[in-house]
Amino acid sequence: MNTKPVALTCGEPAGIGPELAPMLWDALKDELSFFLIGDASHLPAGSAYVEISAPSEAPAAMARGLPVLPLPMAAPRVAGTPNPAHAAGVIASIERGVALVQSGEAGALCTLPIHKKALKDGAAFAFPGHTEFLAHLAGVEHVVMMLASPALRVVPATIHIALADVPKALTPHSLRRTLEITNAALRSQFHIAAPRLAVAGLNPHAGEGGTMGLEEITWIAPLLEELRSTGLDIAGPLPADTMFHTAARARYDAAICMYHDQALIPIKTLDFDRGVNVTLGLPFVRTSPDHGTAFDIAGHGLANPSSSIEALRLAWAMAKGTAT
Repeated sequence: MNTKPVALTCGEPAGIGPELAPMLWDALKDELSFFLIGDASHLPAGSAYVEISAPSEAPAAMARGLPVLPLPMAAPRVAGTPNPAHAAGVIASIERGVALVQSGEAGALCTLPIHKKALKDGAAFAFPGHTEFLAHLAGVEHVVMMLASPALRVVPATIHIALADVPKALTPHSLRRTLEITNAALRSQFHIAAPRLAVAGLNPHAGEGGTMGLEEITWIAPLLEELRSTGLDIAGPLPADTMFHTAARARYDAAICMYHDQALIPIKTLDFDRGVNVTLGLPFVRTSPDHGTAFDIAGHGLANPSSSIEALRLAWAMAKGTAT
């Protein structure tokens, strides 16, 4: 059983990340071990923390304060005001976290939210987001975003693109890879011996026999049938509007949806504060809270740690092999 500590990257210093980190330690200090990769001077005044020199020191340090693996930043933190001078440090925090997980010094990676514009302005960050950068660092081509909570697991087959672009972005190859990666991760990381996948249709009523769209008939249903013949347990394409009530959710382990809001609206409605972003397809465990930098409330003591607590818990459980 892997009991190495979870590496927590610092995220955007001007956001709520520095406020969340001590809250996470306080909530989880008797439950699991993790360490923050960042600048302790960015933490709220009076925060209990312990600087460590290696991840192996984190479990013992948890009893005394938030373990911090120091990564000095180029400027002080101003809550709510992103500073491009922090960009190199934020990127270095992610790179260090990945390196520590890949070396086996950390058991999993949990990332606090970044601000992509600040990274682009300060360090010419060339990636659309966190996930793409992690895939680059890991040397993998295709990764999948899952949002997971105790109530529901959802996977959007397309993510941050305009709704008008979804039909063009969805291809048999991309949907096949999404389904295969999701199935493999449910087996290996969530320990579900025979995962049950439910696939939403693209169109209302899953096209209703071609009267509301043809994609289900022309290629989605044939692809799912082909995958079923290889042994995958797949239901669909299903009308999305009847997939998320209580009885329907009991029939599958993860729902694969065709676009961002089709997946995220149900999970955020059912369990807004406890949703966790999990990246499937990486050679290590990565989770993150399902919220952004929240500049509007940064520094006001209003940050809700619930999603970050669940993200660390899930990362710890996945690393230990006890996630379900």
